Amino acid sequence: MNLQKTPTTALVLDDNRGTRRQIVSDLEQSGIFSHIYEAGDGLDGLHKVSETLPDIILCDVEMPRLDGLKFLAAIRSKPETEHIPVLILTSSSDRGVKLKGLTDGARDFILIPYDPQELAARARLHLNAKRREEELRKQNQELELLSNKDTLTGAFNRRYLNHILNVELLRAARTDGLISVLMIDIDHFKQINDTFGHQSGDHVLKRMTTEITASLRDYDLLFRYGGEEFVVLLPDTSHREAKNVAHRLCQKVHTLRFADALAHLQLTVSIGVAEFPGMDIGTAEELLDYADQALYQAKENGRNQIA
Repeated sequence: MNLQKTPTTALVLDDNRGTRRQIVSDLEQSGIFSHIYEAGDGLDGLHKVSETLPDIILCDVEMPRLDGLKFLAAIRSKPETEHIPVLILTSSSDRGVKLKGLTDGARDFILIPYDPQELAARARLHLNAKRREEELRKQNQELELLSNKDTLTGAFNRRYLNHILNVELLRAARTDGLISVLMIDIDHFKQINDTFGHQSGDHVLKRMTTEITASLRDYDLLFRYGGEEFVVLLPDTSHREAKNVAHRLCQKVHTLRFADALAHLQLTVSIGVAEFPGMDIGTAEELLDYADQALYQAKENGRNQIA
């Protein structure tokens, strides 16, 4: 099996073409990079960065139009480029410049004239550190995502609902938008557990989660609210449109078919619908409370229906 290395790129900024070409040549001989880009000053460098997103940047301090320290500040100000290692190359031993550069986010300072082997070694060192940081950020993102998911069904959990609903309500209030929620309860779920066992009940919960998720838009969100209750968050959706979604979900659930011991199970749900903004609904708690009251009304009216 042939394992291909991920292409690694660099950007070299220096207004002195001779110096720049020498740096590029030394880096090419190191064999670290698949491609090395060049720029003559900080402004050209910013354009190159936005076009190529290099893995590492080697930058002179004194350049026309936009010097190295201002270029560094611009790189650090954008989320998509703030983690790119920037190595400052300079012929000056000015301690103040060095301290400001390191304070503003430079990873290293390299004095010119430099040793080509040391230059390559420092570049490799910071590339390896960048890869480790990227892997750590990825792992942290995965852990954060897992912390927002219900472990049984894979739907988002109540903790994340409380967070994202407040965010969405603030956005809707700012843009005069609408938000609807559906509070869903599986009818007679206790009988499923009592008759077929909790493993079968878990299977029903997971299957319903899969089917409901497949029936929603990409930006709608499904949450397990607790037990056999679920909440669907529908951004930019009116009460009338939400009722149409609820009807589709009722029909979808009713047509679900199971195997083995659950072969004759006829699953139904009751759904409560609420909309923000609405009368006496101004917070996330009030929106969920109204949806819960509507769900209670649907169950009181005989279940397998929407209120």
